[in-house]
Amino acid sequence: MSQTYNFCAGPAMLPHAVMEQAQKEFINWNNTGVSVMELSHRSKDYIAVATAAEQDLRDLLAIPDNYKVIFSQGGGRGQFAAVPLNILGDKTQADYLLTGQWSKLAVVEGKKYCQVNESNILMPSTDGIVAVKPASQWQISSKNTAYVHYCPNETIEGIEINDIPDTGDIPLVADMSSNILSKPLDISKFGIIYAGAQKNIGPSGLAVVIVRDDLLDKAKQETPSIFNYKLMAENGSMFNTPPTYSWYLAGLVFKWLKAQGGLSAIEEINAEKAKLLYGYIDSSDFYGNNVATVNRSKMNVPFTLASSDLDAAFLQQAQDANLMALKGHRIVGGMRASIYNAMPIEGVKALIGFMEKFERQQRGL
Repeated sequence: MSQTYNFCAGPAMLPHAVMEQAQKEFINWNNTGVSVMELSHRSKDYIAVATAAEQDLRDLLAIPDNYKVIFSQGGGRGQFAAVPLNILGDKTQADYLLTGQWSKLAVVEGKKYCQVNESNILMPSTDGIVAVKPASQWQISSKNTAYVHYCPNETIEGIEINDIPDTGDIPLVADMSSNILSKPLDISKFGIIYAGAQKNIGPSGLAVVIVRDDLLDKAKQETPSIFNYKLMAENGSMFNTPPTYSWYLAGLVFKWLKAQGGLSAIEEINAEKAKLLYGYIDSSDFYGNNVATVNRSKMNVPFTLASSDLDAAFLQQAQDANLMALKGHRIVGGMRASIYNAMPIEGVKALIGFMEKFERQQRGL
């Protein structure tokens, strides 16, 4: 069977080497005679797995000592609620910067707990091209706001923000579900970073939270215990039974990233993949992308065909060619190729080859 390339936005493909290792260890992990998913989360064996995963993540992201790492259930959406519940403290408002669907959904949840000051940071467009305002033009309400929340990579629209705003003493909160671990990052510029696992970390259902120590004692009394950052940190993310197998697989991904040379090396690979795909899209008047070059996501590449009437044929033929999950999100339509860390450059080249073949076919060439 030919190699299948999965371009799904999430749950996304995992590195092939990780899947092979997990398969090999599935029934008999580390010669224990049982699967790692059967181990007690409080056993010495599993605690060693969890500890190694956290340390590898700390190494990859150079996480400072004054930050806690929490492995949480509930995915990214769970953190939409956990953030305000944990860090509002005695304040009643927060700033949310809007760039797309996921930042808007965070607002919906945030409004349940505080006054949300919404600020659209997209540039006004007259030519249909989407761009983000420079960080210097982003409006922060006042020192009375508890935190500033934004989404550096909008998975649906394919918009990436490379600027990191300076919010001074106001904690900056980032939903990095779709671009965490894709490049090096200065953690010290953030109060909280959270990410759903199902894109660049591991299987769905897990979220990783990186939270600065000074924000750990602000949780509201009504915060559910499993989403209370301080309580979870004090218990090593094991106040309750965590998603142990997902945590294990995330740990394998972290080791795989280290083996690739770390985040600087993976950033170069990601840049090359994106350059190839966007380059082909730009070279053809049959395909299009409406995001300004400076804000094009290196993780999620949406594109349209010359006519939406061709979408169904494109998707069917792509699937026949073992190129999966290229349908764009229902909100924006068209196509979307998610090319996270685990997508090899060969997958991008295979997609470009198919796109070229499909275009020639439609032109009768």
